[in-house]
Amino acid sequence: MRIDIATLFPELCEAVLSESILGRARASGAIEIHCHQIRDFAGNKHNRVDDVPYGGGMGMVMQAKPIYDCYQAVCAQLPQKPHTIYMSPKGTVFSQQKAISLCEYPYIFLLCGHYEGVDQRVLDKIVDEEISIGDYVLTGGELPALVVADAIARMCPGVLPSEECFQEESHYGGLLEYPHYTRPEVWEGEAVPPVLLSGHHKHIADWRFAQSLAVTEQRRPDLYQAYMEAHPPAPPKQKRKRK
Repeated sequence: MRIDIATLFPELCEAVLSESILGRARASGAIEIHCHQIRDFAGNKHNRVDDVPYGGGMGMVMQAKPIYDCYQAVCAQLPQKPHTIYMSPKGTVFSQQKAISLCEYPYIFLLCGHYEGVDQRVLDKIVDEEISIGDYVLTGGELPALVVADAIARMCPGVLPSEECFQEESHYGGLLEYPHYTRPEVWEGEAVPPVLLSGHHKHIADWRFAQSLAVTEQRRPDLYQAYMEAHPPAPPKQKRKRK
């Protein structure tokens, strides 16, 4: 997979994407992530990419041409059009299921707005969907783009040691994750649940699933209800009557 991020602050994005798991995945070639400076496509000596909004109002609006030229330059490097996402508080709220669906695209282009937003004409021309990471407003689209890139990238082959690393986490299968424990066995008088020390894989798996159900029911009853509706309990087996 390749992800391209168009932004006014590529250094900010690079600082995050060059560290930890994603940094190692980029270095190994497991995933490609490129950050592009929109100002490089300004076409004027001051590298200006914004102007006052028509109709008046506070703030500035990012111009269509620099964004479109940046997008076109990226498209010229790819064998097909990237799935293009504008990070916007007006977009669909991001979720784990959305991240899973985005993993199906080999090329993704993330557009980060700034100031008061982006000229609607370029959004209409290139954007496939708008995504928000929550019902609040940030100063720019960089942090949301990094959140989306991280959520997608970690599920790509070779980024994490195995698929189990993300398949058992909160939200992936519809439930919140079970609690974790590590050494020491007893800390501040609290012991690790005995089942985790038993070595019995089936009992451990059953305990973890029960914990996930309980945590989800307590903290996210909406998720719990949706999961139970999608996974109704099997009817009890009827005992055969002896003749």
